[in-house]
Amino acid sequence: MKEEIYEKYKTAGEIARKAREYGKKLIKEGVLVLDVVNEVEGKILEEGADLAFPVNISINEVAAHFTPKHNDKLVFKRGDLVKLDVGAHVDGFIADTAVTVEIASSRYEKLIESTKEALKNAINGIKPGVEVSQIGEIIGSTIEKYGFASIENLTGHSLEQFCLHAGISIPNFYDDALKGIKLERDMAVAIEPFATDGVGYVIAGKKGNIYRCLNPRRFFLRDPIAKREINFLKNEFKSLPFAERWYHKMLSKRSGLDSDYMLERLARQGYIKQYNQLIEKKSGKVAQTEHTIIIHDNGAEITT
Repeated sequence: MKEEIYEKYKTAGEIARKAREYGKKLIKEGVLVLDVVNEVEGKILEEGADLAFPVNISINEVAAHFTPKHNDKLVFKRGDLVKLDVGAHVDGFIADTAVTVEIASSRYEKLIESTKEALKNAINGIKPGVEVSQIGEIIGSTIEKYGFASIENLTGHSLEQFCLHAGISIPNFYDDALKGIKLERDMAVAIEPFATDGVGYVIAGKKGNIYRCLNPRRFFLRDPIAKREINFLKNEFKSLPFAERWYHKMLSKRSGLDSDYMLERLARQGYIKQYNQLIEKKSGKVAQTEHTIIIHDNGAEITT
């Protein structure tokens, strides 16, 4: 890895870490979820990085892919199990990190601890040449030791410039289908154990208010307004995810168009991907812990 790229990964990681720790302190009973994501995203920008994706706040049985809308009134409640997932990038080199916070309760302390230990054990087992299925086995067995299930259809992932999911998945259990796929020197990878007291599988729920531009082979948009908007979104966010509330704010400054209408239209025609919330199949509570690492000859370096 070139020194310049390494330093950008490191800088993004340090900023993401600061934003994560800042956000943890804001998650309290009665606080507006929208206020927290705005504060955390503002922290990333203030520190000099850009947003790799909208800050995700996933509560209780929601495992991932939720961020509030621009006018959302959702507040944190006592007993909520809150996953705070934060992403920052420097010139497209990404840091992705997450933490779970339980509000005014310790009922799910062991569930949270299982993901922390699973992450620690997984990172300790990483070096060039190790198969991703072996890392998944470490994660799954650690979580199982606590009496919980790892979530089978959520994974960690390799990172590349402006690409959040770059092709290699890090499972949360031993997945024989991934046998033979090995980690390599200089890879940047997000490792993110998910644990649940449910069955260990997520399904799609309601809209998560998160979108990403796609690259269809053919571009048939004849409506000049829609064509203008997809070009604007691609220029602004490239291949990285973005939030409805970001687009709403930008759109309100440029025109009187309705953001929901435009996003629904572009998604329906296949020009953007709409992410749904991912919910534990049996409504089990979900905890997550995540770090980004860079793989060196002698092991893994945590950037976040």
